Amino acid sequence: MRPREVRLTPPRLLGPSDIRELAESCGIRPTKQRGQNFVTDANTVRRIVKTSGIDPEDVVVEIGPGLGSLTLGLLEVARHVTAVEIDDVLASQLPSTIATYAPDQVGNFELVVADAMKVTSLPGPEPTAMVANLPYNVSVPVLLTFFERFPSIQTGLVMVQAEVAHRLAAGPGSKTYGVPSVKSAWYAEMRLSGSVGRNVFWPMPNVESSLVAWKRRPEPGDEAHRLRTFAVIDAAFAQRRKTMRAALSVLAGSGAAAEDALVKAGISPQARGESLGIEEFARLGEFL
Repeated sequence: MRPREVRLTPPRLLGPSDIRELAESCGIRPTKQRGQNFVTDANTVRRIVKTSGIDPEDVVVEIGPGLGSLTLGLLEVARHVTAVEIDDVLASQLPSTIATYAPDQVGNFELVVADAMKVTSLPGPEPTAMVANLPYNVSVPVLLTFFERFPSIQTGLVMVQAEVAHRLAAGPGSKTYGVPSVKSAWYAEMRLSGSVGRNVFWPMPNVESSLVAWKRRPEPGDEAHRLRTFAVIDAAFAQRRKTMRAALSVLAGSGAAAEDALVKAGISPQARGESLGIEEFARLGEFL
């Protein structure tokens, strides 16, 4: 006789009334300081999860789970979810929310109470994906930090301020191309994946939100090479209208040394940072 198949009940996603009740029960008042804007629409959560491309084999890390809206949506699909939350009050509420709304997935959930910028390791299986509604004020540093520290993360999606999303996904020559664009390109291929209306958040933010998805790419060099390349990127965009020869003269020790490195890397000394892709910056990282 074949054993009976155990069917798991999928998580019940949070709606506006659930969010407000949870916030009230733990005395939460969203603060701008920590960029707290909670998603209250279950359909938006499902769209984010679907757009992220995660599958039942993925181990997902979520930064800033808040009251658990996106966490529950991720548990509906992923094999395991590890949430990193800095707010002690929110973190204390989250396990109870998971137990109530996703009782069959409790064993697939892990909570880390910490500042994401200080996390150097995660419990449980290695993360293969990252999906998060990132606080607007720290979105780029958090994303780059997790790219650097967790090379097992191969794919993912973040919801960020629309302006930041366009910077992350911009290519050379774009008006929004800059330091976030180039540094994120060291790790991954970034692409815009849609927008999210203000009305699905509580409280409603003052800015538009967009989704950025990515897929990991082979890094152009080792850690020492990355550090040199990132220093070149910072110098190139410190003053956008400067030529690369002028921008790199301090870093190289002189204008002549900067020009020599540029020529060796096959780049015109008169080029500007906003015209160069990650490959060109990586070559400069070899010669400077």
